Amino acid sequence: MSLAVSKEVFTFFKKLEKNNNRDWFNNHKPEFKAIEKDVKAVYNSIFENLNVHDEIDKLKIFRIYRDVRFSKNKLPYKTHFGGSFHRTKPRLRGGYYLHIQPNNESFIATGFWEPAKEDLMRIRKEFEMDDSEIREILADKKFNSVWGDTFVGDEVKSAPRGFAKDHKAIDLIKKKQYIFTKKFTDKEVLDANFLNKIDTSFKAIRPFFDYMSDVLTTDLNGVSLID
Repeated sequence: MSLAVSKEVFTFFKKLEKNNNRDWFNNHKPEFKAIEKDVKAVYNSIFENLNVHDEIDKLKIFRIYRDVRFSKNKLPYKTHFGGSFHRTKPRLRGGYYLHIQPNNESFIATGFWEPAKEDLMRIRKEFEMDDSEIREILADKKFNSVWGDTFVGDEVKSAPRGFAKDHKAIDLIKKKQYIFTKKFTDKEVLDANFLNKIDTSFKAIRPFFDYMSDVLTTDLNGVSLID
C-alpha cells in the first residue's frame, strides 16, 4: 500500500500557527514526533521512488526549529515540513525539494537554488554561446505542461558583469537561480495518488537535468572536467 500524507499534519501546523511558542510546542511534542515519523516515511518513499529512475545519494529533512538569530521573525518553529533530495555528484547536477504546508502552500521544486560561483558563470557562458538547446527544452509541451516554460528565482536587474545587456539570451543569463516550482492544494497533498504525482513531475525534469549536468561537467569546448 502506498504511503500518503496524513491530514493530522495540516491540523497540527494550523494549531502551531496560532500557538507558536515553546510552552505549547513542548506540551504537544509527542503529537509532533508521531506526525514527524509518518512524514519521514513519506520522504523516504519519495527517495526510493527517485532512485528507480535517478541516482540520489542524500535525503535531508529540515528540522522544525527556526534559526532566529538574524531574523526579525522570532517565532521559534516552522509551520511546514521541507526536505531536499541530492543527486549524486559530480556527474549528476540539480536537486529536488518537497515542501508540505497547510492553506494550499505546499509545493515541489527542482533545479539549482544556490549554484556555486563557478557553476553560475559556466551556465551563463553556455547560454551566451548557445541558448538554442535550453530554449528547446523549455518549449517542449510535455515539459512545460508540468513545470512551465520559464525559470523562477532571483536575478540581477540588468546584466551580470562581463555580459552584454542586449544579448539575445539576457533573460536567461541574468538569472542567479534556475528553479522550477509546482504548487499543490491541501486536497491534492492528502490524496492517495500524491506521491505518484510527485514522481511523475520529477521524471519530467530529466531533460533539463541531463542538459545541465552535461554543461556543468564540461568546459566551453566540451572537454570533460571530471575523471
